Amino acid sequence: MVQFDNVAVRYGRGPEVLQDITFSLPAGSFHFLTGTSGAGKTSLLRLMYLSQRPSRGRVVLFGRDMAVAKRYELPALRRRVGVVFQDFRLLDHLSTLDNVALPLRVSGASESDVRKFVPDLLTWVGLADHLDAKPPTLSGGQKQRVAIARAVIGRPDLLLADEPTGNVDDHIAMRLMYLFEELNKLGTTVVVATHNENLVSRLPYPQIHLEDGRLRKR
Repeated sequence: MVQFDNVAVRYGRGPEVLQDITFSLPAGSFHFLTGTSGAGKTSLLRLMYLSQRPSRGRVVLFGRDMAVAKRYELPALRRRVGVVFQDFRLLDHLSTLDNVALPLRVSGASESDVRKFVPDLLTWVGLADHLDAKPPTLSGGQKQRVAIARAVIGRPDLLLADEPTGNVDDHIAMRLMYLFEELNKLGTTVVVATHNENLVSRLPYPQIHLEDGRLRKR
């Protein structure tokens, strides 16, 4: 699903924020991405959702070497990746339902499917009473759950979540992790970046651990 070979990232003329990163993620696997703030977790995720190119090394996604992928191929590859961003990236002029429905509509789903699947998912994440609410009226935790619902609604091949439980209490955090687990059981490869050691300790998944831009064993 994902393969990195001696990958490094440098922004401008600064030092490398990732150095000699080599790992592979089998299809259908579930991993935590751990490390302190500034360790390079967000940069690693950006490489996986094709928002960042490596300064050196090789990134292979869905069996395609990104170094030789054509620009016109990238949108189709990105549509196979669901991303939960730390800053949510919701559209303020759209309702909760319409924000979550965006990936379905972009992929050509019918409105009957949208009306069937989106409310069910929003009920699961505890937002059944907020289908028509717009992001400026929601709390940080509610926005987080909208962003997660939007990322998983299309059942992506690869799900990347950057601190997805940072704005919710422990009960909601575990409920969201169960949602990721269910998606994983259906075949989605899942990577969850988190500082939450309690969460990591409660679930039996391996870690990709970063320290100062390098992979370390845990």
